[in-house]
Amino acid sequence: MADLQSEFRRTQIVPALALALACVGAASMVYYHLGLFIPRSLQVRASIGLGNGYSFGGDFYPVWLTTRESRFWRIDLYSDEVTRQTQTGVFGHPLEPGNKLNLPSNYRQYAYPAFTDLLLWPCGLLDFPRLRIALTLLLVALTAISVWMWLKALGWDLHPMWIASLIILTLSTYQLLDGFFALQPGLFVGFFLAVAAFALRSNRLMLSGSLCSLTLIKPQVTALAIGFLLLWSLSDRTRARFWQGFLATTTALMIGSLWIWPHWVGEWIAVLRGYRSYARPALVNLVLGSTFPKYTAPIVIALVLIVSLVLMWKARQFDQRTAKFWFVLSLLLALTTITLLPGQAMYDHFILIPGILLVLRHRAQFHAKGPVPRILLLIGAVVLFWPWFSSFVLLVLRPLLSPEVFYSIPVFALPIRNVASLPFAVIALLAWNWTNGVGIPEA
Repeated sequence: MADLQSEFRRTQIVPALALALACVGAASMVYYHLGLFIPRSLQVRASIGLGNGYSFGGDFYPVWLTTRESRFWRIDLYSDEVTRQTQTGVFGHPLEPGNKLNLPSNYRQYAYPAFTDLLLWPCGLLDFPRLRIALTLLLVALTAISVWMWLKALGWDLHPMWIASLIILTLSTYQLLDGFFALQPGLFVGFFLAVAAFALRSNRLMLSGSLCSLTLIKPQVTALAIGFLLLWSLSDRTRARFWQGFLATTTALMIGSLWIWPHWVGEWIAVLRGYRSYARPALVNLVLGSTFPKYTAPIVIALVLIVSLVLMWKARQFDQRTAKFWFVLSLLLALTTITLLPGQAMYDHFILIPGILLVLRHRAQFHAKGPVPRILLLIGAVVLFWPWFSSFVLLVLRPLLSPEVFYSIPVFALPIRNVASLPFAVIALLAWNWTNGVGIPEA
């Protein structure tokens, strides 16, 4: 009887309690973000004359604008005219020299490969206010499916209530709430990548390669992962269908986009050069700050990328049905967040999902390995769960605090204070596993 009660608690009560706590934490974070943080941000935008456009959905506006205009005539996606129209839609007016934020005239310029418009052309069929609602629902649904796909790719079978808890917590992270509000196109990349991983685990290599090609609408997000998978595919003739699927889809996208916009590649590269003038540097740069010489961060990034190449080479023969394969892929994705992504692109940190899931799944093996991984686990847990906990506490204490205290930066920013720390915590755990191993059995 005691065994039955213990089993019941393990299989029913504990998952139900976890789901309830996840709902409370998620509700707290959603209210904080949408009910407090976003309104405060909009007030700041309005105070500097940038609040008369589309803040909700602003990241998707350039894609919508170009897909809609392209229905009637062939436009230059990267032209100054399109940039001014985008700024008018997002801010209410074009940016003039000497604006209050000293933003460059090319701010919010269309910065995606031209084939992005080929993939997302149906979006131009709706007016933007209606598209925002439909796209929000779609991106939330696709992201929820992505979590489930990653669980399948990693071979982790969970109780449905545990799966629901993971999905609810994932959807309520600051990074994804920010992405949902901005309607960040990168969330499509997250979905394509998750389905590609599931297809890879299922040995549907051509489908996986084709889906990886679709992630190139934001190539910086998946560059290291795709590099590894292509090397992995080329290292064994039985895996050739992956690179064949990737090459076929990429070729089709390039031919189609070049037929419509013959000069887009050179124009896009020029846009990327200009993007560096206003984008925040990678997280490595932000962490090092002004304490170290300016050349320190580029050297660190170069070293990390070299280590990534070594990691790819050593793991090129790993079978995709083993845990070590997914640990390598997850580590490469995590390293991407601190080296290749702009510092403000927290919404692209959905690529940390597989790494976090792997650590959660194998937490017992990490814990049993010694004090160092235990400390790393503790730090990682604090960093991971802090936003939900602190947002709940902040809302509970709000009636007791004066508006001046509540909206002061040290207090109001508590739930998002350590968002930039999460990639480093995940990298530390995944790197520890690579260098020391945690005795993880094959998946």
